[in-house]
Amino acid sequence: MPAIVVDNLSKSFRTKVRPGGFASSLKSLVAPEYRSVEAVRDVGFEVNEGEIVAFLGPNGAGKSTTIKMLTGILRPSSGSASVLGLDPARRRTELARSIGAVFGQRSQLWFHLPPSDSFRLLGAVYEIEGRVLKARSAELVERFGIASYMDVPVRKLSLGERVRCEIAASLLHDPKVLFLDEPTIGLDLVVRREVRALLSDLASRDGATVFITSHDVGDIERVCKRAIIIHHGVVVVDESMKELRHRALSRKYIGVKYAKPVDLDLPGLPPVKRTETAASYVVDTRERRLEEVLRALVGRGELEDLTVEDESLEDIISRIYQSKPGGEL
Repeated sequence: MPAIVVDNLSKSFRTKVRPGGFASSLKSLVAPEYRSVEAVRDVGFEVNEGEIVAFLGPNGAGKSTTIKMLTGILRPSSGSASVLGLDPARRRTELARSIGAVFGQRSQLWFHLPPSDSFRLLGAVYEIEGRVLKARSAELVERFGIASYMDVPVRKLSLGERVRCEIAASLLHDPKVLFLDEPTIGLDLVVRREVRALLSDLASRDGATVFITSHDVGDIERVCKRAIIIHHGVVVVDESMKELRHRALSRKYIGVKYAKPVDLDLPGLPPVKRTETAASYVVDTRERRLEEVLRALVGRGELEDLTVEDESLEDIISRIYQSKPGGEL
């Protein structure tokens, strides 16, 4: 069953045109000019229950705007969205009881209070019965390993400790869908791995749907099963991580090093980097057979080293970002 359904969702903002020159500035005070900026355009996708989906895109692509519409913070200009069968724009209060949200740059914990107090306050906000709140809090504290700093003011916690508490707090009311906007931003490698493991466990054990935005390729590779990529407000890729990785098979990175200087220019394939005895090449196997390239390189001289690598997921995503909507990826 779909937990999230988005159909031709669009959002435009009306912004004031900044005038140039003194006369234009005076005119703008009396009769200001406005222009429409389309942040999201005809976006459509579905996310099934229990899926962990990466929602990716460069800065300004429309990720946060889409999440704000899915959580009911913003109303769409056109199109529709449904989360757990509810229209976020019309039934935001009802929806809030069934979803959780964590924003990397914003906190739902009270800065000068310990997390334990914030948990009690959030329990009152969500009208969670005292006995249920106590049991749920104890479960989350143990699961996230945060017992040692539950009574420490949030302002004294490290970023990693705070993020653990943020995610735990967002799960107090047992949400069915969790929206995460850059949850691992600024975290060190060890804490990032721990948070990823917790998110994977959340989906597998509780059946929760996780919708995550991140610039960290590690989050995407190790946690998500599917990627939706938005660019210039338009969805340009919606496929499984397996399919996304399959793109790497068509592009190979070849590195070669010779014992003595040789001619490194191959017909129709100049090196992207070179020295007198070493070079690297990028080969699109859809246009050129890898075997032919390797045979040509081996025949150039005495080899000291030869490497063949697939394109990294980070490079694939970067290439998608740089492409034009509707163009070849």
